[in-house]
Amino acid sequence: MAHHLCIRTSAPVSDCDDPAGMRRADFDRVYAEHAQALFGFLAYRTGDPALAEDLLADTFEAAFRARRRFDRRRGSERAWLTTIALNRLRDHARRRSAEARAYERVSAASAAGRPDAALDAVADRDLVMRALGALSDDERECLALRFGADLTLKEIAAALDEPESTVEGRVYRGLRKLRGELG
Repeated sequence: MAHHLCIRTSAPVSDCDDPAGMRRADFDRVYAEHAQALFGFLAYRTGDPALAEDLLADTFEAAFRARRRFDRRRGSERAWLTTIALNRLRDHARRRSAEARAYERVSAASAAGRPDAALDAVADRDLVMRALGALSDDERECLALRFGADLTLKEIAAALDEPESTVEGRVYRGLRKLRGELG
């Protein structure tokens, strides 16, 4: 079943084509070609399709606004979009972490003694998420880009601005750690 995506923007955007950078017609094509793969990557990383849609919309809004600065000589459209998506994902994670810390400070007294045993009873997803938690942030990010976004090692290296050999090592180590964690 195909998942239909739409972009909402926080402010009006111009429909005119820009002489420099990516034109509007090119951007429409880029969206059609890459939105589904980026959605898959974001859903894989977040585990939440609704959040992935929000992050996808934010990614394409940022890309649309920055389309004049896109330079094909610096990397592919896919790598450019993935870099923007990674930045949006990191921003979201930072916000969520700050919210969680604030919530913990406010509700520390009321949360004392609350059993978390029910949370540990859920099957495969929790097991995989825990196994992913054993990875470094860099390994987890490389695996998500490789298998969630289906990027090649070269594309991952371009998106992360890292040498391809570094990315390959992170993917290899991450997979080895996952195999060990999952048995």
